[in-house]
Parts: sequence; C-alpha cells; structure tokens
Amino acid sequence: MSEHHVKRLILMRHAKAAYPLGVADHDRPLAQRGHADAAVAGRWMLEHEVVPDFIVCSSALRARQSCTWVCSELGAKAPTPKLEDQLYDAPAAQMLSVINHLPETVRTLLLIGHLPGVQELGLRLASRDSDEDAYTHLAMNYPTAALAVFDYQHPWAELDGRDARAVAFEVPRAG
Repeated sequence: MSEHHVKRLILMRHAKAAYPLGVADHDRPLAQRGHADAAVAGRWMLEHEVVPDFIVCSSALRARQSCTWVCSELGAKAPTPKLEDQLYDAPAAQMLSVINHLPETVRTLLLIGHLPGVQELGLRLASRDSDEDAYTHLAMNYPTAALAVFDYQHPWAELDGRDARAVAFEVPRAG
C-alpha cells in the first residue's frame, strides 16, 4: 500500500492531574505540571509532523484540559475535538469501538484517554513488527501525557489486534 494510505493513531494519556479534596474523579483538573506537559505534547506533535486531523477525547476535565493545551500548540492545524463520554475510564475494547466507528476520511487520530485503557489498547494493537524501543516503553510504563504513535494501513473498522505498528513512544515533559 502506498504511503499516502497509511493512517496514524496517537494514544495519549491525559496529563498530570491534581487531587483536590471533595472533587469527583471526573471533575479533577490538571495539576500545574500537567498544563505544561500537555503543551509540550502538542509541540512534539508539530515538530515530528504527527498532527491529528481528528481528535476524540474523554469527557473528564483533566482530559479536556490536556486536549485544550495540545490544540493551543497545534494552532490553526488543530481540528475541533469530539468529546466522548464513553472514553472516560474506558477499557481497551470500548476505546477500540470508538475508533472502529470513525469515518475513513480520518487519516491521523488523536485519542486522549486514561489508564489502564490507553496502555491496554496500545498493547492489544501493537504488531509484531513494531519498533522495539516504542513497544518496550509502551509495555513497561505509560506516564501522564505520554504519546504512543501507531501506523495502520486498513479501514478503521478493521482495526483490532496486532495490526498497527508502534512507531514511537514519547513522554513529553516541560523544563
């Protein structure tokens, strides 16, 4: 398949969240470090030409704020994010279902979610020919604001297991 048919999937764990007393988990905001790291994630996407043309984001406040910082760095290249309640605290299978229902016009997808779902999904999708370094980091630890990048060459509806090549794993950190 030619290069222009390759799709990209970026799985991002939301940036570092705060734990304010009396705040429901869904409503937890980013910590100060989270704001900075999410912006660095957006800059990394620009610098490495891994810019999404579609974003699906958990409806949790910390995920939405992470998305806002990423989009602020992407500037005019940022698509309008789609909030998905079903991505909040979702298992890998539920996240995959969201991806499987994407239109084929989407070429580079950014999904912003939570542990353990994003890590489980990444491990489920990573093909045997994945970059060894990217796969090792994905399997060992998935810190806040981390990005796992996959290449995929088939319809989104067919994405399932071991059929996306992990090509990068990045842990953006400010300063």
